[in-house]
Amino acid sequence: MTRLSPSRQFALLCAASLVIGWQPLLSTFTLALRANEYTHMLLIVPISAALIFSERAVLKPALGPAVGLGSALLVMAILIGGYARWMVGSPSDTQLALSMLAIVIWWIGSFVLCFGVGMARLFLFPLCFLFWLVPIPAPALSKIIAFWQQGSATSASMLFSALGIPVTQDGIMISIPGLNLEVAQECSSVRSSLMLIVTSMVLAHLFLRSFWRKAAVVLAAIPLSIAKNGFRIFTIAMLGTRVDRGFLHGNLHRHGGILFFLLALFVLLSLLWLLNRGENRSKNYSHQEKPTSIGQRIG
Repeated sequence: MTRLSPSRQFALLCAASLVIGWQPLLSTFTLALRANEYTHMLLIVPISAALIFSERAVLKPALGPAVGLGSALLVMAILIGGYARWMVGSPSDTQLALSMLAIVIWWIGSFVLCFGVGMARLFLFPLCFLFWLVPIPAPALSKIIAFWQQGSATSASMLFSALGIPVTQDGIMISIPGLNLEVAQECSSVRSSLMLIVTSMVLAHLFLRSFWRKAAVVLAAIPLSIAKNGFRIFTIAMLGTRVDRGFLHGNLHRHGGILFFLLALFVLLSLLWLLNRGENRSKNYSHQEKPTSIGQRIG
């Protein structure tokens, strides 16, 4: 392999992972197609590959030895994959999560081994972004959905109260005059919420430089996704009680999630624009300050 270019070495190592790990990969993408909670995983590989391909011109042979770290990651991947394969009596979702974790670590280790640590730092985001391919085990996913249910119910209740509508909330149960509703698991909007978080990470990476500004955008996506779902519940409830009961079970309830997702995305893009503008102002200000300070020193 030493006579091959780094790109071909990386391709061979990735091909080996596809041959060995085709079963967990197939199971993962089947899960993403079948279960709404995992739909976001269909976007991870194309986005990560596109981010790396767009900067392919900077990919160069390793400038320093990366055999140690790269090999360590490959060995770690083999150990995790072997443990997942020989687990006895464990839930299948846990085995799948460990198997996919091993594959992702193998890909990252292969990149480090072939291109070096310096190149890996440059492509740190698209490489770590691949960890979204690891399916969330059912117990953890249930807790996430419960969190979104409770948060959505609370945000909807706050909207009713803000408009002076009598409302009582008992956990995920909400009561207003003429309607009692439950924020069920399928109404938690976890699919669009995870999509919003994934989207926020990509947009922050592309348009912001500061780590803290990037973190602010991603963290803002979490309460924004909850508020978005609360607003959806509020809107459907108001239309169902004030306009037509058909709204409670109509197309807006079943297929209207995309409208509220786009609304949340607009808010997220507005925040991103403000932070990007602030970065540009800071950059321009620093450039303007430098000549002044030099002039003062010369004078």
